[in-house]
Amino acid sequence: MILTSTKRKRFVVLGLDGLPASLAVKMAARLPNLNRIAGKNKPLTAETPELSPVNWTSFFTAAGPETHGVYGFTKLDRSSYTLSINNFDNVYGSTLFDRIGEKGLVSKVINLPNTYPARPLRGMLISGFVADSLEKAVYPPFLLAPLKKSGFILEADTSKGLMDPQYLIDQVSKTLECRLNAFEMLWNDLAWDLFVIVFTETDRLFHFLYPAFEDTNHPLHNVCMNFMIKWDAAIGRVLDKFDALPGDKKLISFADHGFTSLETEVDLNAFLIQKGLLSLKHIPSDQWDSTAISDESKAFALDPGRIYIHTAERFDRGQVSKDEIQSITETIAFDLMELKFNGQQVMESVQTTAELYGETAIGNPPDLICTAKPGFDLKAKFDRKDIFGFFGRTGTHTREDAFFYSSDGEQADLMRDTGKMILNWFNISPLKN
Repeated sequence: MILTSTKRKRFVVLGLDGLPASLAVKMAARLPNLNRIAGKNKPLTAETPELSPVNWTSFFTAAGPETHGVYGFTKLDRSSYTLSINNFDNVYGSTLFDRIGEKGLVSKVINLPNTYPARPLRGMLISGFVADSLEKAVYPPFLLAPLKKSGFILEADTSKGLMDPQYLIDQVSKTLECRLNAFEMLWNDLAWDLFVIVFTETDRLFHFLYPAFEDTNHPLHNVCMNFMIKWDAAIGRVLDKFDALPGDKKLISFADHGFTSLETEVDLNAFLIQKGLLSLKHIPSDQWDSTAISDESKAFALDPGRIYIHTAERFDRGQVSKDEIQSITETIAFDLMELKFNGQQVMESVQTTAELYGETAIGNPPDLICTAKPGFDLKAKFDRKDIFGFFGRTGTHTREDAFFYSSDGEQADLMRDTGKMILNWFNISPLKN
């Protein structure tokens, strides 16, 4: 049976990547559409680590990293020691769109991170970050022609960052316009049950310009707020379309993590080198050159705060035995909890896999997961010598204070709960993984 537009039970998701709940309330006085949804619910807590691929995957699987298997941006090959970027192919288990599709329901999805390369679903998908090829970022393939014709851009060029703020703002203005064009293209026939659109522009700006949004006296504050007026209008377009929908409906809007001003970047590989636990067998060719890890290394880190013990069991060149793991992890955890920057403690916690993810975490979880205190940005480069430093960014993610709103007042606590809300709405049982 084909449902009419009035009989369909609909769910809309408005993603606002990186938006802190506290900043949303502050900006709402100048942004009327944000004011419609800010401060109505309690903030959300991000999954750990507080990264986009981890958290958006927790949304679209309604599960934590221990179930979907994505623990960070990158993964390391146990034989070649090369790094590669995690993507949709690395997600374990079924997605919301799979489960909804099994019931004959249609999903339309725009710019959702970690859904690249696009895979078949009952509906339509335009992948978000880390998509780099439009041809591989759309399903079904016939979407490619109208998107190309409209000049669709997958991602803003952030390479100039803080060096050229106006260029960065121009770039995110273009991607915002592209998202809105796609929104009109996919929404208007109302041939869908679940609609997801994610605006990632705030995250891109906050990494380089966050203090300019917080501080009304900042020289770039007005320039940044001029962009936010456009962003607010985009929110208004989605909210107005939702309000006009007939029948039973629900909207949630949320961020995948919070944001705050940067105190300093903290490089965990530099820390491990200084502690004598990581050594390099050659000069790294760049910051990503993990092939430089020596056979004798006891541990290494991957972005953002993932530490792996270099065991013979997990890595082909590893020499650490099972008997050594506990003492090495305890030493690292103790030393990291003692780490200070200008007298401030850097780490909120350093947890083992079992403590954070349980005994049955899937995929390749880290042995230690570090969570920094707000303002400290954990890194794991292979070409840095200093633990602390600044590299052109002024903002960093936080686990707490992620924006959240629900049109019916229901509260989500963790990112995975947003996906569970959708399953509950459509009377679908918890995900089978």
